[in-house]
Amino acid sequence: MSTNIRKIGVLTSGGDAPGMNAAIRAVVRTCAYHNIECVGIYRGYQGLIEGEMELLDARSVRNIINRGGTVLKSARSMEFKTKEGRKKAHQRLVDNEIDALVLIGGDGTFTGGVIFNEEFGYPVIGIPGTIDNDIDGTTFTLGYDTALNTVVDAIDRIRDTASSHDRLFFIEVMGRDCGQLALNSGVGAGAEEILIPEANLGLERLLHSLERSRKSGKTSSIVVVAEGDKTGKNVFELAEYVEENLPNYDIRVSVLGHMQRGGSPSCFDRVLASRMGVRAVESLMEGKSNLMVGIIKDEIVLTPIEDAIKGKSSIDAELMRVCEIMST
Repeated sequence: MSTNIRKIGVLTSGGDAPGMNAAIRAVVRTCAYHNIECVGIYRGYQGLIEGEMELLDARSVRNIINRGGTVLKSARSMEFKTKEGRKKAHQRLVDNEIDALVLIGGDGTFTGGVIFNEEFGYPVIGIPGTIDNDIDGTTFTLGYDTALNTVVDAIDRIRDTASSHDRLFFIEVMGRDCGQLALNSGVGAGAEEILIPEANLGLERLLHSLERSRKSGKTSSIVVVAEGDKTGKNVFELAEYVEENLPNYDIRVSVLGHMQRGGSPSCFDRVLASRMGVRAVESLMEGKSNLMVGIIKDEIVLTPIEDAIKGKSSIDAELMRVCEIMST
């Protein structure tokens, strides 16, 4: 491995996701293992511009593997989107003798990293952390598994009430541009219908499906709605529309919101974060850059960051078919 890397910076940016702390821990401890200094950069790119940094060692990251959120904090940075802002950020890195960066976040974080690399030739490696699971080049992003289990648990609890009161519940989950969370949680929780951005079910088909369910003897139902669903209505408008057309249903709406992002990461996310963190540091040591660490078929792989953000993870057509069969 190359010995040119003496100090690595790590930051988290964009929306927080369970597993980010486990990834920070892995980066810091891998650096310590290879006798490389590691600098934690607070509040993402904005903190980098403002010089909010701290030297971290193996003991600095004790007892964080089980914590949700990110100990390095996260913030959106409009300033980093300007060339002048990126120049300030680069100067901070030079002044602090930081040789490379590990970026933990989603497509916004990676887009910034690609531009930064192009302008300054600065080494960056990305670790995908987002509950939406909407980045190409990896089967799973950090936080997705935890969020999925959080959503399924919430739907299971809501179903108890739905069954007790013979109600139809519309449950909105995160996923403005990607329906991975809605589709998998819906199938896992036994939802009658799932509405996602990638497939426009159509209002009439939804009405027909719900009416068919009612006539078959179902007295309660669950409809999972991704926040980016393409029916043209938000979840409250959708519920009102169904209530107007199917007055026999007693309808309620539940928006799960940011609870989906929180909580202690699952074992899967902790292990994945550890594997990704080790590979990120060792890739930089090998002289690699502008790549994202991912997992495909249980193998840790590297993908050009540009490819990861240009492509989008696709919805499993077979799972859509399973969903249709299960809703019978």
